[in-house]
Amino acid sequence: MNAVDNGKMLTDDISLGDLVAILSGAKDSPLVFHYDGHPVKPGYHVTEVKAGQFSALDCGANPEAWSEIFIQLWDIDEDDRTHMAAGKFHSIIRKVTEHVQLDGSAKLTFEVSDGVRPMQLYCASLPTLRGGAVHVELLARPASCKPRDRWLAENTKEAAACCGPAASKSGCCA
Repeated sequence: MNAVDNGKMLTDDISLGDLVAILSGAKDSPLVFHYDGHPVKPGYHVTEVKAGQFSALDCGANPEAWSEIFIQLWDIDEDDRTHMAAGKFHSIIRKVTEHVQLDGSAKLTFEVSDGVRPMQLYCASLPTLRGGAVHVELLARPASCKPRDRWLAENTKEAAACCGPAASKSGCCA
């Protein structure tokens, strides 16, 4: 079975290990997730962290296997709370690792709901520090066709090899 190389994730698709490493440097800063054009409410909860090992057959009949970690956020206001500190989020993940094996390089998916709308799936971009808070943009996780994605990636590599700076000096693209 082919394993998905988590090192080749989209730039706006970081792993849990990357997220936790960045947050460990700003433990006292509020952690604010943003999705669908707005920030989560200050009373949000991390309601569940789960790890999964998946095996599948894609639309090109290619076997696939990957690890994925899901973090569920409940986007609510509650008791005049403020956004949780990055250190608290870090502690939640550490506590989960005492009971569930989490692969730091696994694909990271956020499940977000306000308790009314259905849960939506998001990937996380690299956190940024601004205004004294850590901000993490959650981007909708679209469906994709893995055989097409692999074909596009391979053709992009071939084009870069032929028409990159070194190749143009040798006249490859002339």
